[in-house]
Amino acid sequence: MSQEGNNNKMNIIEEKEIYPFSGGIMLLLILAGYVLSILMTIFGGINMDHDSVVLGVFLLVTGIIFMCVLIIPLCGLHIINPNEAMVMTLFGKYYGTIKKEGFYYTNPFAVAFNPAGLTTLSISSVATATRGSNTHTSVSAAGGKKISTKTLTLNNEKQKVNDVLGNPIIIGAIVIWRVTDPTKAVFSVENYKSFLSIQCDSTIRNIARLYPYDTMEDDTDEKTLRGSSQEIADCMKQELQLRVSEAGLEIKEVRITHLSYSEEIAAAMLQRQQAVAIIAARHKIVEGAVSMVKMAIEQLGEEGIVILDEERKAAMVSNLLVILCGNKDAQPIVNTGSIY
Repeated sequence: MSQEGNNNKMNIIEEKEIYPFSGGIMLLLILAGYVLSILMTIFGGINMDHDSVVLGVFLLVTGIIFMCVLIIPLCGLHIINPNEAMVMTLFGKYYGTIKKEGFYYTNPFAVAFNPAGLTTLSISSVATATRGSNTHTSVSAAGGKKISTKTLTLNNEKQKVNDVLGNPIIIGAIVIWRVTDPTKAVFSVENYKSFLSIQCDSTIRNIARLYPYDTMEDDTDEKTLRGSSQEIADCMKQELQLRVSEAGLEIKEVRITHLSYSEEIAAAMLQRQQAVAIIAARHKIVEGAVSMVKMAIEQLGEEGIVILDEERKAAMVSNLLVILCGNKDAQPIVNTGSIY
């Protein structure tokens, strides 16, 4: 157990932020070196024409070699834009992370490392003040070897899952996320973009299976995917954050963008919802009709307009209920004679 624990500990790479030299100063020195090498080449050619062959050859060869050698320092120049980072390795070992924007010069043999640089996802940059105008495009977050630390959006495609009652539903969501630890993102997982996408699919499936799509009872406090979408989205955010923390990612928000019954049961569920609505409406109608009939009989008796025996009251109640509860307009019949 101790050996396994030591191996796991050795695999954890702590982030080391580096502050390289100014790239502008180094670029001027490199340009000065190129100017010097060009002058040496020119003077070498001139001396060879004036019978100073040895000096001319020496200057010419030295200038050409110096010009070729200056190509190596050019590999150490890097431009870091705002909200970008660069994780660098030197001969297979972790060299450091540049997180501050600017123009820098590093060890020319240190290379940027980003296995997810060419991976494309359905993502887009998200500004805090303009979230409503996002444009989703299938591009990589930072491209190349740089790692974007901007807030990004992963558009999870619609997927079919079963709710807690076994009903097939179609659900889709978007995940607003960002890279908080570039070093973990590139060294802890193979590809942090693919890792996030897979974990997002798994989280949505697991959470959706715990709740029903909807409940047909009005007096229940049970959470449903349709009625408690915000609470369930928060649960998705918490679980997804636990899954991707080891990759140095922060989940800022999860939003359910699509929720519906699957095609094979959508028509049946629609009929069920309509039946529940009709029953609820009929219940209200009957409740109101009984109240109105009771009020009519009581007022007729109190004011002495007519005196009704039990048989006539029953007939009147029946007629009023038919009129009030019917779904069509009543056709009145005027009786000009005695009812007996």
